[in-house]
Amino acid sequence: MSYCNFCKNLDDENLHKRYHDEHYGFPIHDDNELFGRLILEINQAGLSWETILKKEENFRSAFNDFRINEIAQFDNLKFDELMNNSGIVRNKLKINAVINNAKVIIQIQQDFGSFKNWLDENHPKTIEEWVKLFKKSFTFVGGEIVREFLMSTGYLKGAHDEKCEAYDQILKVSPKWNVI
Repeated sequence: MSYCNFCKNLDDENLHKRYHDEHYGFPIHDDNELFGRLILEINQAGLSWETILKKEENFRSAFNDFRINEIAQFDNLKFDELMNNSGIVRNKLKINAVINNAKVIIQIQQDFGSFKNWLDENHPKTIEEWVKLFKKSFTFVGGEIVREFLMSTGYLKGAHDEKCEAYDQILKVSPKWNVI
């Protein structure tokens, strides 16, 4: 069953329904929000997406509204604080990946002007090419994480069925991609 079919008859207040209708596959232009989506995808590995959706605000708070420059400065004290934060996924590898990846994005921003510019300049690629690029650049980014990150931000096809209302909405706000 597609995510669209799964969400179609859910109550409007359902976390999956809101994410599907308002966020999934829609382009993100802000680097911090793009990084926030990557943080969520990294933390979803091995867990359900519903678990991550329930903890999204906790992640936003724990990771300073996903502000890349601040996360890149996290020290051992902040790491320990995150490891003791029951509102997020307390996994050393994932937390270290978030901090490391923030540093990588700062370098990308220096080289390309923004994380979004880097994504745009590398678009389009096959999923295999994207995974290779992400693994070369970031930590804790396997094929599924990369695929979901790129689909959820409109860089890869598959986020929505063509008959889904969100599909048409995305085409209206981002017709140049036409890759959902």
